[in-house]
Amino acid sequence: MQIRYADRMFGRVLGAAAIAALIAGSQASPVEAAEFELVEDGKMIVAFNGDMPGTGWQDGRLVGLDGELMQRVVEDLGLKVEPALMEWAAEIASVKARRVDIMHGMMGWNDQRIKVINISDPIYYGGANITQKKSTNYKTVKELEGKTIATIQGFGWIDQLKQIEGSELKLYDTSDAAIRDLLAGRIEALFADPPLIQYAISKNPDWDIHAVPVQQDFDEKYSLLTGKYNVVFGLSKEAPNLLRAVNDKIAEIWATCGNLEVAKKYGLGDKSWFDPGSLNLRAGIDRPKDWKQPTLPANCS
Repeated sequence: MQIRYADRMFGRVLGAAAIAALIAGSQASPVEAAEFELVEDGKMIVAFNGDMPGTGWQDGRLVGLDGELMQRVVEDLGLKVEPALMEWAAEIASVKARRVDIMHGMMGWNDQRIKVINISDPIYYGGANITQKKSTNYKTVKELEGKTIATIQGFGWIDQLKQIEGSELKLYDTSDAAIRDLLAGRIEALFADPPLIQYAISKNPDWDIHAVPVQQDFDEKYSLLTGKYNVVFGLSKEAPNLLRAVNDKIAEIWATCGNLEVAKKYGLGDKSWFDPGSLNLRAGIDRPKDWKQPTLPANCS
């Protein structure tokens, strides 16, 4: 069975020399590593997993919703992108070990990740979907009790999924493999990146699956499943200056409606992707108590 949505051929085919050739000679003059605590002068080494519509690499540039926003941030800081394609589960470890400067890929904030990496301000917001066969219509955590459910290694809601009574949780290295098993009937419900799932289904209308948003009141026990979450970039705790600079550029993107403009290109132009919801889980945790989640200006259309 072929899954056609994954535009990630670059990292599977091109070696390091070819990647270097693609990006050589472009963008601004070098910035010293010490200024932003970079791994190497003049470049931002960016980890991504190639899952569209979040991340990809094409014609020497990052593409996808997260990817284009990352490209914009890096260029605005006077740096050039050095791509580092890897499986999602390796990204956080690579940031922590200072093999890369920054990571992205439809990643949600949670209070466990902030223990090991710094996390940027949000670039948009997400909410959990239950991807399932069209013959079912699970909408609540309760309805998943006793079911075989799945998610991806390293995803933040694993611990909460494990708490669903009587369920069996399967972990996959890639979204491709998880979707294949859902289509084959080996799992009954999948929690994957909502933008990826929406994009994948739109590219494969013959698939007998649909994604249903979790529809229940906020439950602290299942906070990541029943509330909205920040979609963010991850950086090393050893790079506080870089974090501040990235957040300044993210603020500019929100102020100029730049994230909405990019999102429209990938079928995610609904303003619900830019509505933080009523909960602010970061205030008083990794942000000041009076921190407000960013929203689009009224003139964005």
